[in-house]
Amino acid sequence: MAVTIDRTTSGRRAPPHPARLSLTPAPGGLDGMWWPRSRAFTRELPSLTAALGDLWGRITGVTVHPAYWPVLPHWVSYAGRTVQVGWSTEEQDPHRLTLFSADGRRDVLVIPPETGADVAVQLMAGDGADASAREQAADRIDARNREEAWEADGGAGRPSSRPRPIGSAGPSPAGRRR
Repeated sequence: MAVTIDRTTSGRRAPPHPARLSLTPAPGGLDGMWWPRSRAFTRELPSLTAALGDLWGRITGVTVHPAYWPVLPHWVSYAGRTVQVGWSTEEQDPHRLTLFSADGRRDVLVIPPETGADVAVQLMAGDGADASAREQAADRIDARNREEAWEADGGAGRPSSRPRPIGSAGPSPAGRRR
């Protein structure tokens, strides 16, 4: 049997989806909200930084909490530019992403990607909720997702009441603090 491989399309990646953002400032120092499509940081960060580049200047660095991102590289490259990635379990809120540019520092609430569209749209619209209420809602969503995963695994182990890093690249959090 003969097999033909079309190499004209196999090496090309699909263009990234536009970032799902709400850039309405909120109490608690939030400059907006971001609803990524997955927990693949290297796949999600390029569309976010591209969307914010025109508004906030070129994004040069980002700091995250590793609890909800399975793999965190030292840097992410997109469109010929590099964004340095740092993380901290002590100084960074698990539901915030801190972005750095020449124009300064901005904090964005990360709505868990598993969140249903109706809830995510409500959170992004604000509906009068302050930053603390939004972060508590994100905590409840993540706790529910951990409980569902625990149940789906047949209850193996005990569900943790605290988020923990699933995996990471590089040294321990203390060694990569920003």
